Amino acid sequence: MTGESAIRPATGADVQAIERIVHDAYVGYVERIGKQPGPMLDDYPARVAEGAVSVLTLDGAVVGVLVLLPERDHLLLDNIAVDPAHKGQGFGRRLMAHAEDEARRRAYAEIRLYTHVLMHENLVL
Repeated sequence: MTGESAIRPATGADVQAIERIVHDAYVGYVERIGKQPGPMLDDYPARVAEGAVSVLTLDGAVVGVLVLLPERDHLLLDNIAVDPAHKGQGFGRRLMAHAEDEARRRAYAEIRLYTHVLMHENLVL
C-alpha cells in the first residue's frame, strides 16, 4: 500500500465512485450467476443517506466500499468491494478489519456476510 489512505463515512459526493467500484468489482460475476449480483442493484444514494456506507480512500480517491447494516442480533456486512485496479494491496483486509471494529463498537458479537454460492471466491470471508 502506498500513498495516504483512510476509511471514512461516505457522502453524496462519493456515490458515483461507489457505483463504479461496485459495478467493476461485480460485473465479472454476471455471466457466472446469470444475473446481476445484489450489490449491483442496491440504491447507493439511499444507503449513503442512511449512514450505512464507508469508503476507503487512497490519496483522496475512493478505492473501496463497505456497507454495514445493523440487524437485531448481528451486523450484516452487506457489501465489501475494492476497485479492481487496487486489488492485492490489502484494502479488502483493511475494510474487513474496519467492519470488525464497527461490530465491537456497536456491541455486536457477530458479523454476517451473505454471498451467492457461485461467488466461491467470497466464501473464504
